[in-house]
Amino acid sequence: MSALPVFPPLRRLVDSSWSDAGLAVVVAAAQLSPLLFRHSDSGRPWHWWGYVAAAGASLPLAARRRAPVAVLLVCAAFSLLYDVTDPVAPQPLWYAVLIALYGVASACPSRVRTPVFLGMCAVGLATVGSLDTATRGVVLYVAAYALGRASAGSRAQAAVLAERAVRLESERRAAEERAAERERARIARDMHDVLAHSISLMVVQAEAGPVALDTAPARAAAAFGAIAGTGRDALDQLRRMLGVLRDEEGTRTPQPTVQDLPELTRKVARAGVEVRCATEGEPRPLPADCGVAAYRIVQEALTNVVKHARADRAEVRLRWRDNVLEILVTDNGRGAGTNLPSGGNGLIGVRERAAACGGTATAGPRADRLPGFEVRARLPVAAAEIGVAP
Repeated sequence: MSALPVFPPLRRLVDSSWSDAGLAVVVAAAQLSPLLFRHSDSGRPWHWWGYVAAAGASLPLAARRRAPVAVLLVCAAFSLLYDVTDPVAPQPLWYAVLIALYGVASACPSRVRTPVFLGMCAVGLATVGSLDTATRGVVLYVAAYALGRASAGSRAQAAVLAERAVRLESERRAAEERAAERERARIARDMHDVLAHSISLMVVQAEAGPVALDTAPARAAAAFGAIAGTGRDALDQLRRMLGVLRDEEGTRTPQPTVQDLPELTRKVARAGVEVRCATEGEPRPLPADCGVAAYRIVQEALTNVVKHARADRAEVRLRWRDNVLEILVTDNGRGAGTNLPSGGNGLIGVRERAAACGGTATAGPRADRLPGFEVRARLPVAAAEIGVAP
């Protein structure tokens, strides 16, 4: 009965010992009522044994959860001995027996409930005089046993579903935590890229400022202005990224994409590196992650030009192919090795970002054998939208 879809307070009441005590009192009142409110045909009072047997066949139900088999045997014994004396009110004492049999079928293991059930059926057939009464008794026993097994199955299924729900909730939380960790790792890489790029530009401008302070004051003022602008931009981007890590939902500025590359090249140019940006082919839509990846790849490549290449010129070329955007960043600096490094947050981030959105990236000496270094990436382009004529 605990598997019934009831509200929690009612469920707790049904599952408590008080509900069994109340059930025992109700059944006892039903079995005693013929003895209390009916009179015998002979006019004699009912025999005292009838009251004892009716109470003895009902009140043990108060302990049916603690000792279901013992309660069934006691109730059945009093029911069989009810009419050994005379006079007693004509009635079957089956109510308590059926409830106790339901409890045995619901709570006991198969090795206990099956012999008890078969024994009850055998005793009932052997002690009842008429075939009609015996048939009704067996049918009632089978029904009570079947209801008990159905209740046990319902409880078992509810327990399995509850366990499954707990497991799925745990897996969902674990998946959310893993996704959050991956997102925080991506944000950390973004923060590194932004800060490394901006600080590199600020350092170059700060070093050039004092040199030009006496000979070219206007150039020195421009350098210091570029330092301030780059610092403010870095702080703005850092605030946006840190905002993603907060629990509160707020307005989030979109991440930079391919359309923001001209502004990026102008900032790098203010650091003393001449940057040329060229586009080949017809620009097409990029997936959101590929757009951010394209910007960050160019940003990282130009940052390395400023920090390590000792170059004075760089070129950013975007080649729009059928289903691919090719990004080529070259410089005329001192060059480097032939492969991407195996670790760190520098050029390795270029490879990771390209791979994360289904692309590839390489870095090394320029393919045209000229002095310098190049970073090449291939990112997938979103399929063209097909319009439907109205």
